[in-house]
Amino acid sequence: MTTFNLPDVGEGLTEADIAAWKVAVGDTVEVNQVFVEIETAKSLVELPSPYAGVVTELHAAEGETLAVDSPLITIDEEGNKPAPTGTPEPAEALATAAPVASEEPGPLVGSGPTADASHRRQRVNRPAPSESGKRTAAVRAESAPAALADQISRRAQGLGAAVAREVDKRKPAVANFMDRVLAKPPVRRLAKELNIDLQDVVGTGTQGEITREDVNSYNAQRAAERDAAPLYWQKGASQETRIERITVRGVRKATAKAMVDSAFTAPHVSIFVDVDASRTMEYIARLKKSRDFEGIKVSPLLVLARAVIWAAARNPSVNASWVETENGAEIHQKHFLNLGIAAATPRGLLVPNIKDAQNLSMRELAIALNELATTARAGKTAPEDMRNGTLSITNIGVLGIDTGTPIINPGEVAIVAFGTIRQKPWVVDGEVVPRWITTLGGSFDHRVVDGDLSARFMADVAAIMEEPALLLD
Repeated sequence: MTTFNLPDVGEGLTEADIAAWKVAVGDTVEVNQVFVEIETAKSLVELPSPYAGVVTELHAAEGETLAVDSPLITIDEEGNKPAPTGTPEPAEALATAAPVASEEPGPLVGSGPTADASHRRQRVNRPAPSESGKRTAAVRAESAPAALADQISRRAQGLGAAVAREVDKRKPAVANFMDRVLAKPPVRRLAKELNIDLQDVVGTGTQGEITREDVNSYNAQRAAERDAAPLYWQKGASQETRIERITVRGVRKATAKAMVDSAFTAPHVSIFVDVDASRTMEYIARLKKSRDFEGIKVSPLLVLARAVIWAAARNPSVNASWVETENGAEIHQKHFLNLGIAAATPRGLLVPNIKDAQNLSMRELAIALNELATTARAGKTAPEDMRNGTLSITNIGVLGIDTGTPIINPGEVAIVAFGTIRQKPWVVDGEVVPRWITTLGGSFDHRVVDGDLSARFMADVAAIMEEPALLLD
């Protein structure tokens, strides 16, 4: 038996949540086969198996949080391959036989519906289950997994001592398998996104598995019931029953700690500047028509990113970090720029960064921004893309916000907030004309960046937004 512990898949991570198991007890796994998907404070990560053999134990349930170096999975490297289809071993034959009524009463502790159908939730537009699905649902309803395993064991007593010993040895695996909700990873992921416990959903698949239609049907029915329920502000319900309690974990937990640490350790100073971005809008319109940018999404964020890179080269102290050492504090000034872009994702706020952004052309930077956004929205940002950021941008303008006071990303000393671009009245050569106006906000660690330096940096960023042609100098 070999036990594989939860590794540190990121820099300094201490724990991870089990998002989805890709194997069950009794399954055969190969080396490098993905066996679990975990959610860390930074990303979703698929772990490959370092061993080949038969899974004998999963040390955590889906949704459970494990500390790094805690046991994750146990694999028997000497385990036998499953018997060929068509010649099942006695225990497997009994497990797949027609359902048998329980000989002893006991509590229902499995994942199936309760025996009292009158309290079962009605499904909306749920497809009719197949005969096989009905049989599987009946097994779940009539027997708990542990009880069914005991039932199989008792039946095996009449087949001989050798068979009985083999069945007793496999009882934990049988109980574990029967307790596992049958659903494919995409269905599990959908249920997690909708905050649905698969234990509450009855499967209608050919083998009793839960399908995407089952999850959507359950969600529709749940929404209908919520709509029919009294609104929170209506009379009749106590305040205690109108409090939704949400467990803080994963990205939200890590973000909260990082922001508190940053806000209360780095003395923030913030400044703001209004910018006439009309030339930037004209420049973006030309890029969209250019053959070099065909098929590439471009936006004003591209110009801002280039402006921040250009301004940081002119004011290198903003591209640094404050480091406490045994011999006192040090300022580490970076001669490379890993540009972080704050991204709102279904899992919370992430700040992946573009490595060595100073070396990218405008076209390469546009491609990198698109890939970063697409990967973050899909929840596939790699831990490596979250490390070693040096300077960040938060684009609050996409939400229609004019400006804000951003909190510096831990390990950095500056962040730029990009507000929405709107047409506003603006004075040009003594006349009031409509122009595309935006507001830039910057927060700086005052231990490293003095007021005049932060002002020069923001003025340089604003200058590029007002006249992108300066980038050609």
